[in-house]
Amino acid sequence: MAYASLDDLTTYLGIDDSTADDGLLTRLLLRSQAAIDSYTRRTFEVAADSTRWHTAGNVQGRTLFLDGDCCAITAIVNGDGATVAAAEYYTLPRNRTPFYAVELYGDSTVGWVDGGRSGGQIAVTGRWAYSTTAPADVTHACVRLAAWFYRQKDNAAADQAMIIGDTTILPARIPTDVQMLLAPYRRTVV
Repeated sequence: MAYASLDDLTTYLGIDDSTADDGLLTRLLLRSQAAIDSYTRRTFEVAADSTRWHTAGNVQGRTLFLDGDCCAITAIVNGDGATVAAAEYYTLPRNRTPFYAVELYGDSTVGWVDGGRSGGQIAVTGRWAYSTTAPADVTHACVRLAAWFYRQKDNAAADQAMIIGDTTILPARIPTDVQMLLAPYRRTVV
């Protein structure tokens, strides 16, 4: 899946849909998506479930802290192999994604179990991303960044400092508006 489509990009650039640059534009969209993921330290969409394993180090009391963004949980299997029913837990935060933790209800008879060396770890199966589809401002940032990359190909001096008269022109950085769009999504690493 891509955060933005080829059609989104060609419309933004104002170029014909059947351009000879379609292959390049598609690659630039993928590079832009990778740059966004790297800059924000997260993935914004996912199409399929996968499983991540958690140990006792992820548990604090009744709370299991997830090791990444999760936008949907399909199943949780405790370290002893027992399935933890959805009625036994709730996600944190409670009313929006991405989830950063799963907390057992106070009246739950289930406890988090890490089987250690001889047993299994806690398996959480679900959609490991910010959401199932990228937010609109992330999609726009992807289009804007891919367009910026595309326009750089014709500007050979874009990555070098230039001196014109008494003025020094430094190479451009990633567009400020792209950074502003992505700033609220940046994950802080502790």
